[in-house]
Formats: sequence, structure tokens, C-alpha cells
Amino acid sequence: MTEDFHRIRRLPPYVFAEVNAAKAKARAAAEDIVDLGMGNPDSPTPPHIVAKLIEAVQDPRTHRYSMSKGIPGLRRALAGYYDRRFGVKLDPETEVVATLGSKEGLANLAQAIASPGDTILVPNPSYPIHQFGFIIAGASVRSIPYTPNDDMLAAIDRAVRHSVPKPTAVIVNFPSNPTALVAPIAFYRELVALCRRHDLFILSDLAYAELYFGDTPPPSVLEVPGAKDITVEFTSMSKTYNMPGWRMGFAAGNPRLIAALARVKSYLDYGAFTPIQVAATAALNGPQDCIEEMRVLYKDRREVLVKGLRAAGWDVPAPEASMFVWAPIPERFRHLGSVGFSKLLLEKAKVAVAPGLGFGEHGDEHVRIALVENNHRIRQALRGIKTFLSGDNAAPVDAQQEALNA
Repeated sequence: MTEDFHRIRRLPPYVFAEVNAAKAKARAAAEDIVDLGMGNPDSPTPPHIVAKLIEAVQDPRTHRYSMSKGIPGLRRALAGYYDRRFGVKLDPETEVVATLGSKEGLANLAQAIASPGDTILVPNPSYPIHQFGFIIAGASVRSIPYTPNDDMLAAIDRAVRHSVPKPTAVIVNFPSNPTALVAPIAFYRELVALCRRHDLFILSDLAYAELYFGDTPPPSVLEVPGAKDITVEFTSMSKTYNMPGWRMGFAAGNPRLIAALARVKSYLDYGAFTPIQVAATAALNGPQDCIEEMRVLYKDRREVLVKGLRAAGWDVPAPEASMFVWAPIPERFRHLGSVGFSKLLLEKAKVAVAPGLGFGEHGDEHVRIALVENNHRIRQALRGIKTFLSGDNAAPVDAQQEALNA
């Protein structure tokens, strides 16, 4: 019995694995690699949140099984956040569920609402769980444009008219991982009207809601009147409060979808450790100056990285939001594809980035660069990249070696 299991067979090869293996090999050889690949925040969780965790964990009552859908105080805190930030009223009993991060929440919802034969509309490129969560659940995925404009809306309308059966849901993610694009509220109004007309659910990933650099905060789909009839939105504490390892997120919105998610979750997990939920409640209800400090930190890193890359001859856009630069591969390296270019950058510049192909086939002309190192390390990466770009490096090292041996 050596054949892969059915769900494993449905998963494509993990694109990032090839670059990760090359990175591990370089580090094993004691090479100093500046890792700008994974979006893994490097700053500590704010002290008042850690203090609340320490306080809560000393109460032995918190060591028992927790509530799968989240303790009541945490759900009320999330509802309070939505009211303050977006002007959206939520019932913490029926319209909010605490999840083990936004990623796990989306995957669990996929298990709850998708089945073989269903079609889900997913932007391409997009964060991998947006498509793989539904593929694992047995559904099929149809790609749509990733830009929040008429191209995406037209593709959704076309998919509904030409798919049998019609799609079940559409996923949106703004601010976007990996593209860093932000959607205006006007786009959400058109999206909600279109999806209501076609009886489509909207699944919104708002994990980067607080990581923006302009004067206008990114909106929520739920701000649109009537959106709650068809929408569930996922948020996360990972980036907002530098809590990625804590695994704390939320789903909010349509009561029917929330009930389905809560029921599936009740079979799969007991929820996060209660002291983590208590500390998360303190984070949402407590002082928020740490969020502004986080924005300032990432904006400063963005300025250093973008300015340095442009000075090195690599013209990249400055992201409006998120912790990523979605960088088009320089023209003379584009034929390598994103995996080949990422391996070459690792070998020559000692800098790790994420190949765009890992986010979908339409990302293969880009790489994602994460702002997850301090400015000293970013400048070190920039020196390596500048040296690399000024040299004659047009193919991966293994290809160059093959040419020399021929």
C-alpha cells in the first residue's frame, strides 16, 4: 500500500520547498542568509499582553478544556473592535467565532461548507490556503484576477454564467498577501451587490487590516449594508499584535456560516488555551498604541527596502499596506521563473525571498519580499542584491555549472 491518500494526491507540490531546501543547505554550510521569505513577524508581543498571559496561566482553572468557539469575553472584545474600527455591529453569540488563526479558520470553514463538485472562486495569485483549504475539502477552484476592480467583478460574473453548477463562494483578501493591494469601499459595494444577485458567499481575509501606511485605513466588506447576509470575514492577531505563534484569529459575519464553522470546529478542536484567549481579550480591549508603533516600524523598513532596491536598479512598487513588497522579477532574469530567480538570489546575494509561483501560476513573474528583518539586516540584503544585479548572473548556479561542464 504505497499509493498516496486521496487528499494528498489532490495537493500540488509545495513550491516553497525547493527554495527552503536550498536555504537550509546554505545555512548548514554556515552561510549568513538574510531571510525575507516567510511573513513571520520578528518583533516581540507587547509586554501588557504577555503580562496578562502570565497572570492567567497561574490560575489552575484556566488549564482545563476551553471553549471551541472562544470564551465569551473574547468574542465580545472582537465585536467591540469591529464597532470601533468599522462601525459594524456584531452579535458575539451568533456572529463571532474565535479560531486558531485566520488560516485555520478558513480551512475549517472550507470543511463546513464545501464538498466534491463545488466550485470556489479564488484570486490568482493568492495566499495558498485560500485555494488549498477548499481543495483539501474536496471542492474545485477557479482562478479569477487578483485586482480589486472591474476585471475581478467581470470574471466573477462570467464564472457564474459559465460554470455548472454555479460557484458557491468567492474569496477576497485585501490588503493582499502577496500583492499588497488594497480594496476601496466602493469596490466592496459592487462586489456585495454582484454576489447578492448571484447568491454567492463572500469569504474575506482581512488579516492585514491594521498594517497600512497611508491615511485611509483599509475597509471591511461588512461595512457595506447587506454584506452580512452573505459574508464571513477572517481577522488575525498575528500581525496586528505580533502574536503569530499564539495562533489567535476570528471569523465574523453571517450567522449561518458562523454556525457551520462553530459546529465543525467543535468536532476538531477545543479552542485555544484559555490563558491565550484571556491575553487576546486584553489586547483587543487594552491600549492600542502598540499597533501604531508596528505600522511605523514596517513603514520605515519599507522605505529602506524600496529605496535600496531602486538604487540597485530593481524597480519595485512601494506597497500601500501589508508587510510585503510584491516585486516584479527584473526583465533579464524573468525567463528563469520565480523559483529559478529565487534560488539564484539565494546563491549569489545570500537573500531568501518567496517565489511568486507559490501563490499561483499568475505570480510566477514576481517574488514576495517580506519586511521581517531589522534595517541593519535589510541593508545587508541590499548590498548583496546590488552586487548580484551588477554582475553577469543570468541563470541559476547549477545551470551555469552545467554550461561550464559541457
